[in-house]
Amino acid sequence: MQDYDETTAFLGQWGRFQQVVFFVLVASNIPNGSGVFSVVFIADIPRHHCLLPDVNITEDWLHVIIPVEVIDGEEKRSSCSRYRLDVVRNLSAQGFLPGRDVNLTELQQEGCVDGWSYSKDIYQSTIVSEFDLVCSEQWKQTFTSTVFFLGVLVGSLISGQLSDRFGRKPVFFATLVVQTVFAFVQIFSSSWAVFCVLLFVVGLGQISNYVSSFVLGSEILTGHVRVLYSSMGVCLGFAVGYMTLPLLAFYFRDWKSLLLAVSLPGLVYLPLWWVIPESPRWLLTQGRVEEAESIVRKAAKWNKVQAPQVIFKDYSAHVDEKKTPSIERHSVFSLLRTKTLRSLTLILCLVWFTLSTGYYALSLNTSRLHANPYLSCFISAAIEVPAYITSWLALRYIPRRVSTICVLLTGGVSLFFIQLVPQSIPSLSVALEMLGKFGITSGTSLMYAYTAELYPTVIRNTATGACCMVSRVGSCIAPFLLELSTFSKFLPYIILGTMSAVSAAAALFLPESFGRPYPQTIEEMCQGRRLKFPCLPPKQRSKLSSRELFESKL
Repeated sequence: MQDYDETTAFLGQWGRFQQVVFFVLVASNIPNGSGVFSVVFIADIPRHHCLLPDVNITEDWLHVIIPVEVIDGEEKRSSCSRYRLDVVRNLSAQGFLPGRDVNLTELQQEGCVDGWSYSKDIYQSTIVSEFDLVCSEQWKQTFTSTVFFLGVLVGSLISGQLSDRFGRKPVFFATLVVQTVFAFVQIFSSSWAVFCVLLFVVGLGQISNYVSSFVLGSEILTGHVRVLYSSMGVCLGFAVGYMTLPLLAFYFRDWKSLLLAVSLPGLVYLPLWWVIPESPRWLLTQGRVEEAESIVRKAAKWNKVQAPQVIFKDYSAHVDEKKTPSIERHSVFSLLRTKTLRSLTLILCLVWFTLSTGYYALSLNTSRLHANPYLSCFISAAIEVPAYITSWLALRYIPRRVSTICVLLTGGVSLFFIQLVPQSIPSLSVALEMLGKFGITSGTSLMYAYTAELYPTVIRNTATGACCMVSRVGSCIAPFLLELSTFSKFLPYIILGTMSAVSAAAALFLPESFGRPYPQTIEEMCQGRRLKFPCLPPKQRSKLSSRELFESKL
């Protein structure tokens, strides 16, 4: 029997059907790109100092009541303390002048008991100014990003199994609704805790939608178009959304308006339910041959080509003869069944973890790159475009293993070199950091396509979701990794560079998938990659079940 790509070769690779699926799914990822990093602006910390209530003190005391601190070699007004207001009021009433009659260093200080005054030169409001997430509560600001990525972590696992069981299309649209609705509801958050609960659900929906769209497109499309979609198409849609974020944030300076602008565009994609089809590959693995044929016939009509009278002849005969036993259900534990699968999964998880940690650490660090956060965010987003183009070219012409090792070393080495740059040329540090993000972003795009090629259809979405889940542990710790710069400015870069080097070494042991068709079953995956160890448990190695024989030809 022919495999799926050969059976549907009469459709061509770039007809009207493939074009519609390609561009619609790419466009559906634009809200993902703007939504993920909206936390950069809605949770940014504006300049602030202790609020001074209306008190009867002289102008001289009013200017010095906020202490001056030396931070990173610069003198700045304290953000969390002031001189005791009752003492200053008495000294002012007695006519004493600060610095002449009173030594300020001897005055007692107190916290911001009356609240804070926030600068509005960049933002009208953020959740930091809304819920006072500063000083002793500043850990909540860092933890806010982690809450989002915790939702992403859970969604990475749940969405893969749901999609493998119920289909790519239903999960894709369900998570699109979840992401859109809960992002909108966040506007009405009455407290930081409520905001975080809703943000967790938004993160869950965002990654579930992204992974589902990726797998759906990579299974419908074939040949070079599939490589283009997997490596550059879906990622460029994400990058376009990322680049529009600073533009939206520039015009919507308060966090509620920005969330509204980011969330509402998701509603535009709901009517696409009647445009985007289910994956025929997935339908065939479920024994739903007639539905798969219906989709392929519709594609043939759109492409203006003649479909055979019976498209999946061998599969139809197999189903009609009722020789197909009950369908075997797979879960994330299928990825750990044998030594080969465990080794493959662990190496991929390490690489994904490293890339995710680096990607989100460097992306969330944009506010520190330049005095203008909108410009720095746009630069960080724009660097992803050449990164995705590079990954696409690498997927077309370079073996997967070589590409993965090269991008990991590019990202790691450039981040190591940042500590060697003199402070007099900060632009070079920014350039090296962007080169590091270029390499890590390219690697992220490569790994989605590489992982999809290594695992078979029956567990492809589960495997992709599981790798995403492990990688999101890295994204969860990325905000706290940046906080290590308080101990050493270059410590985060050293850690990220070391992780990249270790992952590059581990990638040497990955199997190659360049130029090989998608496997459909676990057995076919092992046979096609010439892996050293058997991929099935001992009882299943000698003879494939009739169901696996059926699936191996999809």
